[in-house]
Amino acid sequence: MKHFDDLETRSAEARAASLAECLPGLIAIAQKLPGHATRLAGIDSARIRSAADLAGLPVLRKSELGAAQAAHAPFGGFTTLGPHAFAHVFQSPGPIYEPGQTSRDWWRLGRFAHAAGIGPGDIVQNCFGYHLTPAGMMFENAAQAVGAAVLPAGTGQTELQVRAAKDVGCTAYVGTPDYLKVILDRADEMGVALSFTRAAVGGGALFPSLRQEYADRGIACLQCYATADLGNIAYETPAMEGMIVDEGVIVEIVRPGTG
Repeated sequence: MKHFDDLETRSAEARAASLAECLPGLIAIAQKLPGHATRLAGIDSARIRSAADLAGLPVLRKSELGAAQAAHAPFGGFTTLGPHAFAHVFQSPGPIYEPGQTSRDWWRLGRFAHAAGIGPGDIVQNCFGYHLTPAGMMFENAAQAVGAAVLPAGTGQTELQVRAAKDVGCTAYVGTPDYLKVILDRADEMGVALSFTRAAVGGGALFPSLRQEYADRGIACLQCYATADLGNIAYETPAMEGMIVDEGVIVEIVRPGTG
């Protein structure tokens, strides 16, 4: 399979060099933002050049976002742009507000869609929600990044979902792992044959038995881990077992209670 971009084939040395180049500037920008100013005060940004250096910085807990957003509405002082400069403003449970853009692969989920085999010629039935929460737009952005068309289906009205999938000729499903089974079972009840061959899922547990059921129907199903705050974090690919950390993030395992 062709790589999504050249970042995927970099050596460990090239990745380290990229971090050393980018991190000082990013930390310096963060220090000027109200949400980070106190937390990062006194830190020499020029010395933050590796993942090990990042480990010494204070942890920002998600539970702190609500209070920060109350003090610096709506994004808590963590963005370089005001809310009017983004394409979308979303509200997730909490409530927590997140910005969104429509530029190419802004949420970095195009890499996952590519790994799932979605691309030009596909029509994606996007069954993530489009209202308030960003998941629907996150995966629409991913489909656009790989050149696929989108049926913005959202959730519910399963009989209409089946009809649309049949009439439009949807070839790929995007949504929670279990809702695809709901659609397929309803299609069976209706005597309708659907054309799904790929599924890119998230936001819930993909149990081995469910993945196998999809495989038995000729549907290759892969999952990702993404959040409204960070976009894509890790994703599956046919190339290996387990998940690959996205090229745009650094993952640190933090032990609760230790700071």
